Amino acid sequence: MGARKWEAVITKYVVTASWLDTPHLDAAAREELAKAYPPHERDARTQGIPQLGSGVIYPVPESEVVCEPFVLPVYYRHVYALDVGWNRTAALWGALDGETDVLYLYSEHYQSETQPAVHAQSIKARGDWIPGVTDPAARGRSQADGQSLLAVYAGLGLSLSIANNAVEAGIYEVWGRISSGRIKVFRTLQNFLMEYRLYRRDEKGKVVKTNDHLMDDLRYLVMSGIPLAAMQPRST
Repeated sequence: MGARKWEAVITKYVVTASWLDTPHLDAAAREELAKAYPPHERDARTQGIPQLGSGVIYPVPESEVVCEPFVLPVYYRHVYALDVGWNRTAALWGALDGETDVLYLYSEHYQSETQPAVHAQSIKARGDWIPGVTDPAARGRSQADGQSLLAVYAGLGLSLSIANNAVEAGIYEVWGRISSGRIKVFRTLQNFLMEYRLYRRDEKGKVVKTNDHLMDDLRYLVMSGIPLAAMQPRST
């Protein structure tokens, strides 16, 4: 008997198509649509290239984000965000220029293993009239005494609202502001800039949850703080 001849039969195949393969989208339309996606999704969305999403989350050079400190005009509206914890408590202050919709990040508090009273004193020193938003986790119970951290800070004179902690939605909103020049950072905020450089996704596309306290604060400011921002009251 002669040897049988086997032939492979291909029943499925995959074709990768990009936006360049869609003739109804011109260059201007492609550019406009691409702006709607965060950087880590753009190759997958526009070129059909599978992405795990690793890499920096806000890939905008510091030179385009950082500005020299200046005296904030009286009509700017202020707000701060607070991320609480024993290992690290961080607060970030922003001032919104209502005419340009630019949020200026101008002050930070960054301290570890310190009692809430110390944090509260530092926060109020920046202006006890400034409204704040905080991590929803502050409503939880402290392992030390079972008391809510939110209640502790309220007892110390801070007026705090609970922030929206939707991570991906918050990153998207922050990215929109950074990429359009509507977030500027005073160069004196060294802890913020350190976290900004390190803020990234792992090989599975998950946000790396280390050294990100001020990055969380930034999300709280953009998602929840801006509507609460207030101008400094006139002295009587």
